[in-house]
Amino acid sequence: MINPDILRKIKLVVFDLDGTVVDNNDRLNEDTIKLVKLLEEKGVMFTIATGRLANTVVTHILNLGIKIPIIALDGTHIVNPLNNEIIYESCIKEKHVKRALSLAAKYSMTHVLCSTDAVFYTTRNSVALELLEKYGAIFKKVDDYKDYVSDVLEIVMMNDFRDNITKLAHKMSFPYVYGIRSNYYKSHNHGGIYYLEIRNIGSSKGKGLLKLCRKLKISLKETAVIGDWYNDISLFETNAVKIAMANAIPELKKLADMVTKSDNNNGGINEFLHLLLKVR
Repeated sequence: MINPDILRKIKLVVFDLDGTVVDNNDRLNEDTIKLVKLLEEKGVMFTIATGRLANTVVTHILNLGIKIPIIALDGTHIVNPLNNEIIYESCIKEKHVKRALSLAAKYSMTHVLCSTDAVFYTTRNSVALELLEKYGAIFKKVDDYKDYVSDVLEIVMMNDFRDNITKLAHKMSFPYVYGIRSNYYKSHNHGGIYYLEIRNIGSSKGKGLLKLCRKLKISLKETAVIGDWYNDISLFETNAVKIAMANAIPELKKLADMVTKSDNNNGGINEFLHLLLKVR
């Protein structure tokens, strides 16, 4: 159990979306909405840290009454999509995008380019529409990627051969490339499929949280983070209070100050929100 004195100091709650605050059908729990609004009335701020594009979560933001910027695309974009206030945006250098595209062709990778507003794909990569786990994203078909190599926040590649994924990740890392971070993981919902996400170094949910806290002028110890998946690990490596969902990966549970008894399909996040409300 988290010390009540620590809970009383919480000014900001940051939760992951998929597998955490929404169920597997992308629905918010009604009690979660009520608890968030009660806590907001008592001075607690809320926001989202997600792998989704910012413009795909506006409905959830409105339902939860979130008023501050969110951390989108795993930290590459910190923005308030309601008024387009941009706190941070990290575009990959064109030469790195071109290198990634060349390697994708060499290793027969399905790949897409993510910008602030859309995910771009070509005919050859159309299977990405079925495999890519970015709810609500606007997918735009283009004839060729050559006109879309600027303003790329994230490159996502997909393959069912882990060796190909790891080889490409190596080729997009030091000493071949400077300033790029490659992260690969197995799919939530598509058995045997691996994803490789390529972003600038310094772009992660955890780094995004640091930037947001500086903007809000609060410390990490006054923040609580809630998550379930590999892209939440960077949040759990900060000094924030850490809550892992019952359905979270073991790596998060080991880092957590609290693990919920219920999963995301049964409002597990509400267990922490009730504790927070109790001490306010």
